[in-house]
Parts: sequence; C-alpha cells; structure tokens
Amino acid sequence: MEHSYAGARAGRVGSSRAYLPIEEHGIVGDLRTVALVGTDGTIDWFCPARFDAPSLFGAILDSRRGGYFSLNARTNYARPKQRYLHDTNILLTRFQGKEAVGEVIDFMVPETHTAGQARDLLVRQARAVRGRTRFEVACHPAFDYGRMSHDTEIIQGVGAVFTSPLGRAVLRANVGLKAEDNGVAASFTLEEGETADFHLEWNGTVHPVLAGETRELFTRTQDFWRNWLAQSRYTGRWREVVHRSALALKLLVYHPTGALIAAPTTSLPEELGSTRNWDYRYSWLRDASFTVYSLMQLGFLEEAASFMDWLQQRCELATAEGDISIMYTIDGSDHIPEEILGHLEGYRGTRPVRIGNAAVGQQQLDVYGEIMDSVYIYNRDVPISYDLWCALSSRLDWLSRHWTEADEGIWEIRGPRKRFTYSALMTWLAYDRARRLADDRGLPAPIERWRDLAAQAHRFVQEQCWDPGLNSYVMYPGSQLLDAALLIMPLVRFAGPTDPRFLATLERISEGLVADSLVHRYALTGHDGIADSEGTFSLCTFWYVEALTRAGRTHEARGVFEKMLTYSNHLGLFAEQIGSSGEALGNFPQAFTHLALISAAVGLNQALDRR
Repeated sequence: MEHSYAGARAGRVGSSRAYLPIEEHGIVGDLRTVALVGTDGTIDWFCPARFDAPSLFGAILDSRRGGYFSLNARTNYARPKQRYLHDTNILLTRFQGKEAVGEVIDFMVPETHTAGQARDLLVRQARAVRGRTRFEVACHPAFDYGRMSHDTEIIQGVGAVFTSPLGRAVLRANVGLKAEDNGVAASFTLEEGETADFHLEWNGTVHPVLAGETRELFTRTQDFWRNWLAQSRYTGRWREVVHRSALALKLLVYHPTGALIAAPTTSLPEELGSTRNWDYRYSWLRDASFTVYSLMQLGFLEEAASFMDWLQQRCELATAEGDISIMYTIDGSDHIPEEILGHLEGYRGTRPVRIGNAAVGQQQLDVYGEIMDSVYIYNRDVPISYDLWCALSSRLDWLSRHWTEADEGIWEIRGPRKRFTYSALMTWLAYDRARRLADDRGLPAPIERWRDLAAQAHRFVQEQCWDPGLNSYVMYPGSQLLDAALLIMPLVRFAGPTDPRFLATLERISEGLVADSLVHRYALTGHDGIADSEGTFSLCTFWYVEALTRAGRTHEARGVFEKMLTYSNHLGLFAEQIGSSGEALGNFPQAFTHLALISAAVGLNQALDRR
C-alpha cells in the first residue's frame, strides 16, 4: 500500500493535517542560505541567495500558498529514512520498499569566495538503488512568500524557467517535465543503478544538466565538508553529536560577512495556536558571541576571526550616544521592521506569520558581557587588533553610563522593562573580561575604573538580586521569579561551582523550572507581555547540564545530557523548544541550542575524564 508521504504532495496541499512535524526535516546549505528538506522528500522552506530573502518555497508556513519542491520514490514503504552522509551536510532520503529502493540526495554547493556572484545552486538527484523504481517530482515556486505571481516556461532538453519581477529560478532536469498549475511535474521510472538530476539555480543561465556535472558538484561538496570538519580537535565522548552540531552551526554562518543567524526559519510557533511566532533569520550579537566560544573549543578559528571583523564594523558604526543594536541583518543593517503576512495561514494554522523582528529596537544590556567574553577567549589564540580594541573600549564607555537602566533582557521581554539580574551579571562580565584582557596585552584602558564598575555590578547582583526567603537569585530585584539564564553563573566564573548561593539557586531552578530533565526558561506568569504558553527551552537544558557538571554532580549531568539527546530529531538537530509530547517547537534548527550542546559536551567530557 502506498504511504501518504509519497507523491507530488497531493495529500498535503490544502489541509493543515498535511504539515510534516518540524522535527521531520533536515537542512542543506551553501554558507549563504539553507533549504529545509522533509522526510517525504519535499523542500518546504527555501529563501534563495540569502537567509532573510523572501521565500521561494514556503509550504511549511502555508501548505496551499507557500510553494514546494517535492521529489520522492513511489515505493511500498512504511516510512522514509533520512541521514547525512558521514561528516558532511549532504542529505540522503531513502524510500525503501519490498520490490524497489529509491534514494534522493540533496545538497547545496558551498561557495567560500567573497568576490563575484555565488551560484545559488540547489542539487537534487534521484537514484534507483534496488529494482525498477518509479519517482515523482513537482516544483511549484511561490515567489516573495507567495505574494508575487510568476510565469512558467517549459524548455525542451533543459527543464523549466520560473520568472517573476523578483528574479527567476531555472530548474534544469534530465527528465521531461510538464506544466501543472503554474509549476511543473513529472513521473519517471529508473532502472537499478540509474539516476536523474535536478539543478535549481537562482537567476541562473538556461542550459541542460551537463554530463558528469552532478558528480563533480557532489565530490566538491563532500570534500569541502570533510576538509572543514577535519580541523576539529575534539576526540571526546559524543563525538558524532558534537560534530553534527558544529556542521549545523557552520550552515548558519553567512560567509560573505561572517554573520551567524539564530535560525534559518521564521514564525515556526513556540506553541501550536499561540502568537509566539518570530523571525530568527538575523544575527543576534549574543548568539554569535556564544557560537564563537563553542567553535573555538573545537578548534575552528576561521569563523571566530570572521566574526571579530564583523563585530568591529558594528562597533565602529555605533555612536557615543547610541547603543549598538542587539541584532543585525547578515550584511550589518539594523533596519529590520516587523511585518505580518496575513495571507499565510501559518504552520498548522498558527498565526501570525511574521517577517522582520521588532525586538531590534529593544535595549538588552547583557550583550556586552557575551561580546567581551568571546573576545577575551579569542585573544588567547589570536591577538585582537588595536582597532577592534578601540571600538570595544568606546562601547564600554557607553555601557558605563547606561548599565543601571532597565532593559528587556536576554529573553526579549515584550512587557515592562526591568533591571534584570542577568543583564547586571553580564555587565560584571564585560568589565571583568575587558580588564583582564587589557592586563594580559598591556592595552591602554581605564583599568581601575573598569574594576570599580565590575565591583558595582557584582554587588548589585549579590545585594539586590538575592532573595533570602526564596533562598535563590531571582529574575530581577523585588520579584520571586526564577530565571534559567542564571545557570550561567559558574560558567562565567561569577560564582564558584560550589558557592552556597549558587547551589541554592540551582536547587530552586531544579524544583521550579525542570520537568523530566527539560528546563523552562522562566515561569509563565504574564510578566513577559505575552499570555500564550511555550515549550521547554533546549538551550537552558544544556546550561543545566553545565551547571550540574561544575557543581560536581557529573553522573546526574550525564543522565540529563544523554536524555536530552533523545529529544533531537533523527539527524541530531534541535529546534528552539520541546513540547509536552516531545515534539520540536520554534524555529529550526536553532544555533543557540547547538552551541550550548557543544559547550556542555566538552565540559562534561573533561569532568568525566578527571574522575
């Protein structure tokens, strides 16, 4: 019996029941953008040329209007299988039946040059692995999130060209295509060992798939990923899991500028039916700084160097009166207006669908702590430039005048501003690391002034943010709200791992925010300005692992860590959150979660070795 996954998405169009779960996806990319590939062989999210471009395929946000590109084998299979080829970001989807086995290989060709135009090339190959295998393909683009019409032209011997005012997509194929609802489709049969190739190129030239071209592109892509991963110096426990996270993080770096995005999707909900649907296709300074630390732990220095150059430019463009932005586009703009796409129904009917992010206008004073910590760590291996030091010093001058103000904090609260404990903690970190770096390098700096500012921030946390009755640090002075972000205290050495106050806070968080090893970032009491609920926060679970590890509870930490790994998808990828049934929620995959996984694995592995 044919499974409903098969076919040119006929069973998925027009019905919210047709949406694949978020976790039923892998990603491929070219260091400029990514495509989400479902286990049914359908690409249902793809923004050509750059992460934050208007989508060409967006069926994950609207199965009828969003556009898709499906390629699958029509076999009597129970469930398709999907995996990455070893040490690469090349994705294989297998459709296994009794009489025939078909596979689809998906990849994008990494382009690491910064001059000239990248190819923006997505490659799909159908393979008959065993027996005579029938495949179906359907390509239905929807330009500009489905807002823009297009023309479709079939070109014999080449494939099809889809043209809109926004640009054109050239689909080359070595099977015949037919027009279908302003898209194209085909059904074809391959004998065992035969292949069929499909090359989708944004603004590409019109020519056939060349003989041997797919093999050459495949070899080049495979060699790129394996050579990149060979730089890793990590040989500890959970090596494959750590390396998969590193490969995922690399896919989220926009190579031309070195900017790292938070996630490649927008508006995947943090809870079905809620309004917590945000656009994460931008570079948060906080996330990028943490990522630099995680990749450097594994030995990847090139990405860190690129980020330092990008960071310097952001600091130099800021003014004495104006703060740096908390987030930027991949090319450094802070113009990110938030807009609702009312014509899209949202993932499984969860509206609104947003593009842009209004949080860009928020004040989040913690970013300086994360920035200075990453710079301090980077400087251990590669001395930072004098120009970067001057740019950072000017921003620390700005922080000295504003750190006592209320802000929206790490969790981007859309309610009233507060003086968040985490922001003060990060202020201490900023001046502590800046002072240490200046001492280490003999760089010019007002060291005593920075020492005094660090001390003021430290006292504020200890005297204003500690609640004796609750026996815990709290989210902000006067509240009794727990905050999982405070698990980071021993990680940045604000508190010793066995400090009584931190251990008490760890116990309160374990009791109040942890459920079956999964960690909520805070209790939902309406204080964040949004009434809807959300899942547990994957990042916080890995911070919890690190806190347990630092506290000497290594066996408990290992149990939580390995249990958390079971919540990844079949490819080892994590979304932002995990729902009550273990489902992935929020944008996917999320960089913050994967960088925290790497850090937790490295720290736990070292602790187990010491034991």
